[in-house]
Amino acid sequence: MAATALEIRDLSKSYVVNGAPLPVLAGISLDVAPGEFVSVVGASGCGKSTLLRLIVGLEQEHDGRLAYDGRPIDGPGRERAIVFQEHRLFPWLTAVQNVEAGLARSDLGKSERRRIALEHLALVGLSNFAEALPKQLSGGMAQRVAIARALVSRPGLLLLDEPFGALDALTRSHLQREVLRIVRQEGLSAIIVTHDVDEAILLGDRVVVMQPHPGRIAEVIVEEEGPAREPGTPEAVALRRRILHRLGED
Repeated sequence: MAATALEIRDLSKSYVVNGAPLPVLAGISLDVAPGEFVSVVGASGCGKSTLLRLIVGLEQEHDGRLAYDGRPIDGPGRERAIVFQEHRLFPWLTAVQNVEAGLARSDLGKSERRRIALEHLALVGLSNFAEALPKQLSGGMAQRVAIARALVSRPGLLLLDEPFGALDALTRSHLQREVLRIVRQEGLSAIIVTHDVDEAILLGDRVVVMQPHPGRIAEVIVEEEGPAREPGTPEAVALRRRILHRLGED
């Protein structure tokens, strides 16, 4: 049995709205193995983004167990990184400076930080745009800088919150495959949350289907390498139909 990188046990989360508890997540249990890519798909309001925020440590109040590498998650840590739908680059910094910002809390010297930042820009194919400002980059290029910034601290777990949702179809398809390549190349564990069933199928070794009110896991589908990953193949169409059925959209 594979070791566990991320352990989630009976995780529940509620907010207080108008003085009453509002359950957002209920009884979420899931393990993510080292090097595994997990897709989480579900409708708006099923708690997908809240789940990622808990895993990365941006939110901390919850019931149940949440641990990475055997240690409880009680806040942000360099071993976990997140990429949001919006690139969130600093507009006054160049691409390489934005990536360097991911090393702001490190003990590395200035020249070493720059070397590592340039290395990660090369990883996402942007070596020639190191000195460009965000306004000089396309949306897809800016998102690649954000991915490089997330990876620069060498995390073991990469979290992706609808990272391609604002991009055109061609750029989206290219970046999906680039992220898959990088995750495999770097040996990362990764979790992506998405509304896009085809994206979930393409990227995930497993697809976690969530249902809302409160957010809960309806089914975990294990994928196999091969044609089922490629949109439009009979295997992918059958898998898509199965996921849509669980989402209640068929």
